[in-house]
Amino acid sequence: MVWVRWLKSSRRWVWLAFALVVVFLIAQVSWWLIFQRQYIQQNIEYAETTWLHEAALLQELWPAIEPSRREALIKEMGVAFPHIEVQGETVFVNPERLVEYRAEQLGYLRMFAYEGPFFLLVMLGGLWIIAHSLRSEQEFKRRQQNFLMAASHEFRTPISTLRLLVQTLLLRELSKEKQQAYLTHMGHEVDRLEDLSERLLATSRLAQGMNQVRASRLEIDELVRQILERQREVLEARGARLHFDSGPNPVLVDLDPEAFGLVLSNLLDNAVKYSPGAEKPVWIRLWASQTQAVLEVEDRGIGIRRTEAAHIFEPFYRVGDEQTRNTRGLGLGLYLVRGITELMGGSVQAEPLPQGTRFSLRFPLAQPTPTSRPERNPV
Repeated sequence: MVWVRWLKSSRRWVWLAFALVVVFLIAQVSWWLIFQRQYIQQNIEYAETTWLHEAALLQELWPAIEPSRREALIKEMGVAFPHIEVQGETVFVNPERLVEYRAEQLGYLRMFAYEGPFFLLVMLGGLWIIAHSLRSEQEFKRRQQNFLMAASHEFRTPISTLRLLVQTLLLRELSKEKQQAYLTHMGHEVDRLEDLSERLLATSRLAQGMNQVRASRLEIDELVRQILERQREVLEARGARLHFDSGPNPVLVDLDPEAFGLVLSNLLDNAVKYSPGAEKPVWIRLWASQTQAVLEVEDRGIGIRRTEAAHIFEPFYRVGDEQTRNTRGLGLGLYLVRGITELMGGSVQAEPLPQGTRFSLRFPLAQPTPTSRPERNPV
C-alpha cells in the first residue's frame, strides 16, 4: 500500500507541474505581448518627438544657410532625414511618412499579437497531448491491474472447486448418481478453465498480430443455429431465453466458423452476464441488405452509457465501476469481438437502448441476396 500512496502522490506532483507550466506559459506570453505593445508605442512617440525636434532645429538653422548650398543640402537631407521636407523657407516633418511609420510599427504589433497566441496554442496543444498520453497510460495500467486481479479470481474459483470435488471423491464413498453429478460439475469447471485459457491465448495472438482466419463460404444463418444449439443448454442454465429470427433466404458469407463462433459466444456471454433477474431474454436477428449480412444480438441488461460506447471494445475495459466487480470476466470479450470481426473483414457496433444493448455485426455478402429483415417485436 505504501507504493500505491507514493504513486498517487507522484501523480499529483506531475499534474501540479503541468499546471505550473501552463500558468507560466500564459503569464509569459501575456507579459511578452504587453511589453511589445508598450515598446512599440514608445518607439512611435520617440520617433514623432525626435522628428519634430530635428525639423525645429533645421528650421532655426535654415535662414543662415547660403542659398547656393541649399539645393545640395536638401539632397543630403533626403538621404539622412527622409522624413523631413523643405518648401521655401519652411522645414517640416512629412505627415505621410509619419503615418507610414506609425502603420509600420502597428503592423509589427499585430504580428506579435498573432504570433503570441499561436505560440501559446501550440505549446498548450503539445502539453495537452502529453497529458492525454499520460492519463491514457495511467488508465491502461489501472485496467491491467484490475485484469490481473480478475484473472486470478477467475482461475482460482474453478481450481478451488475442482480441488474440493476431487478431495471429496477421494475421501468419501459416494453413490454412482452423486459421482456422476460431481464429474459433470468438474467437466463444467474444466470447460470454464478452457474457455478462460482460450480467451487469453486469442487475446495474446490478436495483440501480436498472429491471428489468422481461414475463411470459407458458408450459410451464416445455419452457422448461427449450430452455435446456438451447442450453447443453448449452458446459457439457459444461467437464465437465458434465446430468440433467433432470420430471413427466409440463406445468407452466404465468407467466414472462419471457429473464429465466428468465438465472436458470437462472447456476445451471448456478455448479454447473459450483464442481464439481471432470473430470466435473461436475448434476441439474435439475422438479416441481409444488398451488400451486407447483419447479425444483431440484443439484451435487456444493465446497458451502457453513450460515453462508454467508444471504450467497451478496448482491452481490459469493464462497464461501470471496475472496483465493485459485480460480474465475473476479464474485460477481454468485446476486445476479441472487434479484433476477430475486423480480421474477417467485418465490423461491430454497440447501440445503447432504453433498456439493454444491441450489438450489430456486419459482414460483406459473398453474393447479392434479396433484402430480408426480421421484425423486432420482443416482448
